[in-house]
Amino acid sequence: MNFLTIGHRGVMGVEPENTLRSFVAAQQAGLDLIALDLHLSKDGALVVMHDAEVDRTTDGSGPVAEKTLAELRALDAGRGERVPVFEEVLEAVGTPLLAGIKDVAAARALAEVMRARDLTARVEVSSFDDEAVAEIARLVPGVRTALVASRYGTDVVDRAVAVGAATVCLDIRRLTLEIVEHARASGLRIIGWVVNTQDQLRLVRALELDGATTDYPEIKRTGRFTA
Repeated sequence: MNFLTIGHRGVMGVEPENTLRSFVAAQQAGLDLIALDLHLSKDGALVVMHDAEVDRTTDGSGPVAEKTLAELRALDAGRGERVPVFEEVLEAVGTPLLAGIKDVAAARALAEVMRARDLTARVEVSSFDDEAVAEIARLVPGVRTALVASRYGTDVVDRAVAVGAATVCLDIRRLTLEIVEHARASGLRIIGWVVNTQDQLRLVRALELDGATTDYPEIKRTGRFTA
């Protein structure tokens, strides 16, 4: 099985995260998937941003949910980039996407786009929220889903199975062989995050994970040769 390299919010180690510039750079680097994050604007647009507030990644302040798309568009997301909407990412890159949603409301909005554009082969959906994973699976038959976790034990595997996820995306700082073995026994794919150093890459390869999320495009090149 090929080891997947997943661009974290594009290649956020070298470009402004969750911007079209970052996604294009990830595609040019040959990464296998691009991970992005989705929030709903005040007027219901699926905007690409990780945080619930705009403060960290733009020159604005306040919650995403309290701003219209036009207001979000007026912000600088880094190096003159604008906050994109999901549909723009679909047009800008052809690389498969791993779309992160935060809640059930975002799941429902994303489901509409996925059904309208027949995106089940191109877009996998991830979330920390079990209900959001279950909801997107209910609304989009055949969608591939992943449960994400940063604080977890072997229970994360049981949670993933319960909501029909095929993949667990796990913070490598808490990953143990016991969890890996439990995931394998349950037929789950395992992705580790965030893998930015050679030592971290050696760890995920030693644990025989299926892939790694990274901030840097170099992992794609070195990952092929790291045992």
